[in-house]
Amino acid sequence: MSALIAAGIPSPSQGVWYLGPIPLRAYGIIIAAGMIIGVWWTARRYRDRGGNPDTLYDAALWAIPLGVVGARIYHVITSPDAYFGPGGDPMLAFQIWRGGLGIWGGVAFGALGVYIAVKRAGVRLGPIADSLAPALLIAQAIGRWGNWFNQELFGAPTTMPWGLQIDAAHMPAGYPAGTLFHPTFLYECLWNLAAAALIVWLDRRHRFAGGQVFGLYLMAYTSGRCWIEMLRIDDAHRVLGLRLNVWTSLLVFALGVLVFVLAGRLGRPTRVVAETTAENADEDAQDLQTDAGESDADDVVGTSVSEDESAEESTLEQF
Repeated sequence: MSALIAAGIPSPSQGVWYLGPIPLRAYGIIIAAGMIIGVWWTARRYRDRGGNPDTLYDAALWAIPLGVVGARIYHVITSPDAYFGPGGDPMLAFQIWRGGLGIWGGVAFGALGVYIAVKRAGVRLGPIADSLAPALLIAQAIGRWGNWFNQELFGAPTTMPWGLQIDAAHMPAGYPAGTLFHPTFLYECLWNLAAAALIVWLDRRHRFAGGQVFGLYLMAYTSGRCWIEMLRIDDAHRVLGLRLNVWTSLLVFALGVLVFVLAGRLGRPTRVVAETTAENADEDAQDLQTDAGESDADDVVGTSVSEDESAEESTLEQF
């Protein structure tokens, strides 16, 4: 056991398996698993807030495809050398299964998808965003294991016993064989799990206004992403000596503070008071018409019964 710890954390020997001619890539499977679990838990939290889970599933149909596209676009823009640099291949930008998804593009485009779905359904955004907050952290925690299978986005060399082993095919240039690296995927996974637990605990103990829980998510995630990003050694754009994702994390943290404060001032409930979509409104109108028709029929029947009873009583009185 001690020898295993001293050797560090091994990386997977392969990240793709074949089902006949069909490749099953660990990265894609893990990302999909994170999405499924995230949507499932978000739907449960939205239901507990008084919302209709079907509304959330409809939102996911918009958010997930747009989120994946946005995540890929952000990655390609912030790490363009592999695609547009010397020796790069622009067609690789379309091969998402090889890895490379930028969370900020995913959050931005995914939020756009949710906004479109919310507007179409005619429901409030705050309860959905608050339901999503910890579930999104869980999805991100799961998704980070895709980086482990791809042996990518690890940190600087380390002598810690939990250092990550990287095979020769993925070893960065200039580092000797056997070098261990900070397992940034594991750091972010653990940070996200802890942040999700903290948000759920705070959400249960405090009466937050609608949107404030999502503000907590933005602050909690970026607090970890900022220092974890500083450990990474993969190529990235830098601004004033800092990686672009560090600056993005700082800006999104400030946005989270702003969302938390403004949502608190608005004071809208985080629970769904009454969720009425256009489809539900049509169903309600039909139900009202049906009830009205049944009520009219009952009145007619009741009147007939009353008249018959009166006739019977009159006949009995005659005898």
